[in-house]
Amino acid sequence: MTGTRHLAETDTRHLAGNGVELVRERALAMRVQGGLERVYRLDRVADVSDFLDGVEAGGREALLVRDAGDGDLEMTLRLPQLPQLEAGGANLDGLCQIIEGVSHFVYVVERARTLRGTTQLELELQAEVDKWVVLGASIRAFDARRSAALRTQLYERVAFEHDGEVGERYRVANDVANRFVRRLEREYVERDRYRELRAELRRFFQVGQEDKLRLGRAA
Repeated sequence: MTGTRHLAETDTRHLAGNGVELVRERALAMRVQGGLERVYRLDRVADVSDFLDGVEAGGREALLVRDAGDGDLEMTLRLPQLPQLEAGGANLDGLCQIIEGVSHFVYVVERARTLRGTTQLELELQAEVDKWVVLGASIRAFDARRSAALRTQLYERVAFEHDGEVGERYRVANDVANRFVRRLEREYVERDRYRELRAELRRFFQVGQEDKLRLGRAA
């Protein structure tokens, strides 16, 4: 994937997911984008809400990217519709799909802005870490114990749906993110060194695939 100077917006005035407007999903996606941009100190280049579409029932999130051949990238972020939940309910998988999709979108946009390429593994590595970043920020009185509980949910209590090359990519991203987050807990969260934590997260965001693997596996 090559970086480009401009992004071509898709016409998504009707954000329909199985005939239902993606109102909650769009609002959540916009909050996730804003949160990631604050953590990584990114300038807003494109609003994720302008690129959204729904998926068929049972489908999962997907970022579709196409080189338009005129210096633009055409992008569509397909998000699943979140189920209606009773009071106190939670849908971690649905939330994680939205975070992952927005993470992919933000990462591709930033790489395009800086004329840098990326890989599918690089996208997955970043998205796995971003799930911890976003969900951790939503936890009141976040500390090492709560982080460890979240990390277990995100990276250890998981099942993989794909085999072969795709499945291996997800497994590698999951393992590397788990190790990286464990190190963040040990070196920064346990010691209340949140300024240094944010700096390390920004460093991870800026580097490419090989350095992401190195930072994770060094933990």
